Amino acid sequence: MRRPRLRRPRFPRTRAGQRRLVQVVMAGWVLALLPVTWMWVTTGDRLGTAEDAPRTDVAVVFGAGLWAGEPSPYLAHRLDAAAKLYREDRIEVVLVTGDNSRKDYDEPDAMRTYLTKHGVPDARIVSDYAGFDTWDSCVRAKKIFGVDRAVLISQGFHIRRAVALCRAAGVESYGVGVDAKHDVTWYYGGAREIVAAGKAALDAVFEPDPRFLGRKEPGVSRALADAR
Repeated sequence: MRRPRLRRPRFPRTRAGQRRLVQVVMAGWVLALLPVTWMWVTTGDRLGTAEDAPRTDVAVVFGAGLWAGEPSPYLAHRLDAAAKLYREDRIEVVLVTGDNSRKDYDEPDAMRTYLTKHGVPDARIVSDYAGFDTWDSCVRAKKIFGVDRAVLISQGFHIRRAVALCRAAGVESYGVGVDAKHDVTWYYGGAREIVAAGKAALDAVFEPDPRFLGRKEPGVSRALADAR
């Protein structure tokens, strides 16, 4: 039995058809780059290093995966920056937000343990166990934990999206992009952000509810009261 031949794509032969094809391709590129442009425009003056971060009551650290139950190197770098800000009396409370959708996977508790080992008192750490993605973390920081202003901590390839989304969720934000080795994970993260920017723009426009919202939690306000 003979296999059917696969037809090769036909390209326009006329100049008018070729012109339309180029226009369609260019329009596609413009649409793909619009979300990235939006992120750069809305976060241009809201980024810096730990040394530049303004003094703020709350820092938000986003989850970045666990290795054998311990923070991944990328997550450890984020937590190191938060601990540094705390030791320098630049923040009062750390809100750790991550994934705890399974009993055997608990980012927030692993982040808490790491921070306490690096000098942040347990009473100054608040856990968000339903930070399943960046938008969920930002919305929950505002609606559940009552955070109005925060320093956000993540890697450079992610921090613009974090700041843009938290600002869209109502949190006045300043982003600290921590250093990271330019390995395979870094390049993957950078490429992934191009795609993630599209979802981020849709989240900012339509403001969907997080996967899990729940009741308001007083953890941040209690930790701040304890600090004062």
